[in-house]
Amino acid sequence: NKIEVMTPSASLLLLLLLGLSQALPLQEDGGKEEKAPDTVDITTRILRSNNGSNEILLEGDLLAPRTRNAIMCYTQNCFWKKTPFTSSEKQLIVNAMQGFHSKTCIRFVPRKNENDYISVENKEGCYSELGKVGGSQVLSLNRQGCLYYGIIQHEVNHALGFQHEQTRSDRNNYVTINWANINPKEAYNFAKQVTNNQNTPYDYTSIMHYGRTAFSINGKDSITPIPNPNVQIGQRQGLSSWDIIRINKLYSC
Repeated sequence: NKIEVMTPSASLLLLLLLGLSQALPLQEDGGKEEKAPDTVDITTRILRSNNGSNEILLEGDLLAPRTRNAIMCYTQNCFWKKTPFTSSEKQLIVNAMQGFHSKTCIRFVPRKNENDYISVENKEGCYSELGKVGGSQVLSLNRQGCLYYGIIQHEVNHALGFQHEQTRSDRNNYVTINWANINPKEAYNFAKQVTNNQNTPYDYTSIMHYGRTAFSINGKDSITPIPNPNVQIGQRQGLSSWDIIRINKLYSC
């Protein structure tokens, strides 16, 4: 089953090919996230949704590569039932992906018979592979907690190859990680990575930045911006200006 991008009346899975175009960006509305009754940041929503997931997740929403054998089962009783997205949920996913079209050279198109593609599925939580891995590449958006414009763009940006902002190689110049407020078992989620920063500045406004209480065990800040601790981090509205620049630089737009 698949959701064709331009025909939201189709069925279960959104199977998409990442298409690149050197043409000028389309001028179209990227859509906006529906206003929620609270101000919960993206990271908090993602971590709540992923709580209890059976997947091995790095940094909260990056799917760790692994292989496993399937169970032997000759009835349908031992398999989870597929729950399709509604037409409005499909349209929200499409709108968030089309938000990349108006500002970048990325184009998401319906899969035909391509070997490599993104499969957006209603699984347990919000998570993605990092970059292209080949074959059918799962991007999970649980319909109970992940269908927000900003979360969708966050996970799609992981699939495009972007890591969390606060794990970039020079992060210690811009944020303090408050280890005392983080469960030692979760500390690995804050490990610095060897990142391609593309000569762009650290971006507190990135859609890829954690919120300030991510993985906190006491409600206090796990991340504090420096030198100004009051700088906002963890916005949930959509791609920042630097997110857009980085996508275009990485894909040589």
